[in-house]
Formats: sequence, structure tokens, C-alpha cells
Amino acid sequence: MTLDYIVGLDNGGTANKFTVMDRAGNYLVDELIELPSRVTEGPGAALGALKDAFEAALTTAGISRDQVLGVGFDSPGPASADGVLSSRGATNFAHREWWGFDFRSALEKILELPVVYSNDTNAAALYAHHRHFGAVAADRSSAAAIVGTGLGGGLIHEGHMIKGAAGMAGELGHVHIPTDGILREGQPVPVCNCGFVGDAESFASLTGIRNNLLPYWLTQYPDHELNQLDIADAAKAVRGFGERGDEMALTIFEQQAMAIGRLFTIVANVFDPDVYFIGGGVLEAEPHFRDWFLDQVRRHTNLRAEQRDVAEVLEVTDLDMAGCRGAAVAALSTLGH
Repeated sequence: MTLDYIVGLDNGGTANKFTVMDRAGNYLVDELIELPSRVTEGPGAALGALKDAFEAALTTAGISRDQVLGVGFDSPGPASADGVLSSRGATNFAHREWWGFDFRSALEKILELPVVYSNDTNAAALYAHHRHFGAVAADRSSAAAIVGTGLGGGLIHEGHMIKGAAGMAGELGHVHIPTDGILREGQPVPVCNCGFVGDAESFASLTGIRNNLLPYWLTQYPDHELNQLDIADAAKAVRGFGERGDEMALTIFEQQAMAIGRLFTIVANVFDPDVYFIGGGVLEAEPHFRDWFLDQVRRHTNLRAEQRDVAEVLEVTDLDMAGCRGAAVAALSTLGH
């Protein structure tokens, strides 16, 4: 029997997602199916959950195990290019057994198939690239910023993700950006959970809203109803207020858009991609708000005239499935020759 399929597995803090892709790049799983990831219970439980997701992928796609060439696997970081988790742990891998854990090799052992590892945002960036460019993906480059709890990123060159020597290329959230003109007089320079001051993630993330932007702006709007909520709940509610045109919320998202625009300006002078992708919760909003935010990012992305003629700022679509699909693309690129 020929080895015609790649299984893509996306591991998250609460859920695993999966897909199956054939050698021609067609996906056999159309719908989003989420299964518990069990990462908070440690590696043993999490690996069992990933094996369950693998079996569910086979059943959903109607294929057998002996038709599978290999597995594309992505997880949050920080991790090495080969899927060894940080020795200091991470938000999703706080359990002590995770520190320095070789996630890729452990999954390969339990599945008894080749496993190709990708960082989750790199995988999403790779999928966005291939979905947008299609047949000419190998001739194009792109950069992606994924706004969530943090700010993930990915750089794709000639259809392949750039991982870097230590697996940390494309960490766009931790690029320092100029803050002059973004911050108002007296507004503190945001601090990131990683310890950096004034990086992109300290502005453009849910954590950035909670820790930096919202606490300041609530002092400027003392009568705002979000002052009545716990700061974590208030931060999650800001987008809804933005969709309704709330002045304070729009100011917060304008600062985020300015930060992403300046980040893309830096990327333009280092990498000069064909497309700058934006994805994440801030774009999973009402169309009028999403379009306004994208326009703000474009406005604050300072490209040279020659770059403006050839480059675009676009939304990442199908983000829920982007991780597992991008992981499958990466695996096929490695194993399919």
C-alpha cells in the first residue's frame, strides 16, 4: 500500500486539532474537531491525548494507519527547532515534567511514525502563505503576526518556514518597536511577560491589554463601566466595546494597530516580504471593526514606494485550522520527496 497521507496535529493549551492531507495538498478533514489536550496533566496524559487525536484523524478521513507517510505536529513554544521544550517551562507547559521535554521524539515513539515539528504560529503562517499563493507559493515570501494571548509570528521564504539556528526565528512579538508617537504623555512604556520593555507583544496581545494598555486608559476614563470589572475580565471585554464604537476601546486598538504597523515596517527593512499577514482574536470580530483595524495597520506600516507597489497587508483566514494544516504542509515538504 502506498504512503499517500500526512496527519497534521495541532497541540494547544486546552485542545488538540487535527487534519489529514494527501500528497497533492488536499485536506480530507473539512470541519473543526477539537479534543482535550490534557497538557496540564503532564507529558504522559498529553501524549495519550495526541494519540487519540491521531486515531480520530484516521477515522474521520477514512484512511488506515499503513497509508500514512508521517505526522506534522505543532505546539506552542518556546521550543527548539526539533521540538524540545524550553528548560524554563512555558505558559502551556508549566508542569515540571515539561521543562526540557523532547516533545517531538516522544510523540514519534508513541505513534511509531516520522514526526516533523513546527512552532504553532510558524505552522499557521505557513498555511496562510500556501493558501494565499497556491501554485506560486515557492516563489513568494510572507510574514505573519498572530494576535492572541501573546503575539506569535512566522516568516516564510520561498514556501518554507524560516526556523533559525535555535528554532526561534519569526518571534515577531519580541521585536522592540519605537514607542514615540504611540504612547500618550505620561503613559508608561509597556512591559512584556518575557521581560522586554516596549516590544510588539507588550502592545498587541490580550496580555498587553490586560497588563499595560487597559490599566492606563481606565485612569483616563474613570467613569467607564469596565472599571467595575476584574482587570482580566475587563481585558477580554474590550473588543466587544470596540465593535460598538467605544472611544476608549478604539484608542486601545489604535495603539495596537500602530505597534503592528511599526513591527511590519521593521520587517519590511529586514525581510521585504510579498505579504504581511495578521491573524488572531482581534480580527475575529464584526466586519466593520475588522476592516477598520486592518486599515489602521496598513496606515501605520511605512513601506517604501517600491514595496507598496508589490506588497499587501492581509488577514489570515481559517485560523482555527491553520496550525494543523500548516504542520501537515511542513511535514510533507520534509518527508514527501
